[in-house]
Amino acid sequence: MTSGEAEVSAVRERRLAGGPGTLLVWLYGVMVVGAVSRSVYQIATEFDRAPLAYALSAVAGVVYGFITYTLVRGGEKARRAAIVCCAAELAGVLVVGTWTLVEPSAFPDATVWSDFGMGYLFIPVILPVSALFWLRAARADRPGPAGA
Repeated sequence: MTSGEAEVSAVRERRLAGGPGTLLVWLYGVMVVGAVSRSVYQIATEFDRAPLAYALSAVAGVVYGFITYTLVRGGEKARRAAIVCCAAELAGVLVVGTWTLVEPSAFPDATVWSDFGMGYLFIPVILPVSALFWLRAARADRPGPAGA
């Protein structure tokens, strides 16, 4: 590989946040602010009312923050970490979303993931699916080793 090819490869490796990834970074950033600010306020003022819901919203905010960081950071390790986190996020949304429908009394107040993110326009269920597609495509767009 020539030095020019190495530079192009390095730039491409860092560019998880390019193209559609830019929209993902922006949406995850908005979700970080929404989930973290909501959970901090609720935990500080009314934690005894719905501790599970508020704790799950805080967890969602941390997950969103980590995914945002990995998308901005870029690189193969960050891409793989983002895939794991997006899969965990999707599992969380599906489990909590189902749980809130089956046993609503367990959640006296909504979480970010309640009812599959209905309170957030279903973005919590759409976002990880979109991110997983993007992260898979980001891997597929990268060239293989020389001679492959």
